[in-house]
Amino acid sequence: MQVLHDIQSLKTQLAKWREAGKSWALVPTMGNLHAGHLSLVSLAQSQADFVVVSIFVNPLQFGEGEDFNQYPRTLAADCAHLQALGCDLVFSPAATELYPAEGGQSRLCADPLLTSRFEGALRPGHFDGVVTVVAKLFNLVQPCLAVFGQKDYQQWRVIQAMVADLNWPIQLLKGPIARDTDGLALSSRNQYLDATQRQIAPHLFQLLDGLADSLRSAKDPVTIWPSLRADLQGRLIAAGFDAVDYIAWVDQQDLTDVRDKSKPSVLLAVARLGSTRLLDNIEIKLPL
Repeated sequence: MQVLHDIQSLKTQLAKWREAGKSWALVPTMGNLHAGHLSLVSLAQSQADFVVVSIFVNPLQFGEGEDFNQYPRTLAADCAHLQALGCDLVFSPAATELYPAEGGQSRLCADPLLTSRFEGALRPGHFDGVVTVVAKLFNLVQPCLAVFGQKDYQQWRVIQAMVADLNWPIQLLKGPIARDTDGLALSSRNQYLDATQRQIAPHLFQLLDGLADSLRSAKDPVTIWPSLRADLQGRLIAAGFDAVDYIAWVDQQDLTDVRDKSKPSVLLAVARLGSTRLLDNIEIKLPL
């Protein structure tokens, strides 16, 4: 497995693969890899000859007061995991490589129709930073396909929209949420939880899963949704969460509130334990 840090070395290796007629996939990450990330790499391996994993803690997607400086950087351990999995290439550039001091100031704007709510509203500029770095990685790596995780659902839709809007010939694959045995969605930020918070954390998925069952069994889920949402919020606080940022039931495509139960939808929820935000979601297809 190669570990490259500069753009020119990356281009040199990709040119060799291209000359050999090979295909390659990209799995963008910020490092501190866990089993969820590795499942995305395995999915990519099943679809392409080679897999490139990028490891880059992108400063553009962190806002003021967020955990950019504290975000775990574990490149050696990440590379060991990836090598054991049979990954072909790790691209881990410095921030100055992707955003040089002279030039490098152009930015993309994420689709405002998809980013006006939820993470986009709570973290201004976050998705502009996401689409900018993903666009740069797409241009540099030029993969035939890229794999992203379902856990960051709004991000998934924003990237899908960007690829469609900019006519990139890149297939996108969505990897399912990887969970611990108690249901907690795997996240690099779970390590911020103390022992008590870690015991509380699984209730987010457990209660959200119960809400999904209630929607599936309801005769008129759209009408009773406000009461179901309020009930879940109360249950989360009672379970020990410090705050609930949002609970939403939205269309999978445009992320607007569900009005037509025949369309595929998704439950989104974010709750806080101390300063740690836990994200989760469940896709739903209601019976007609």
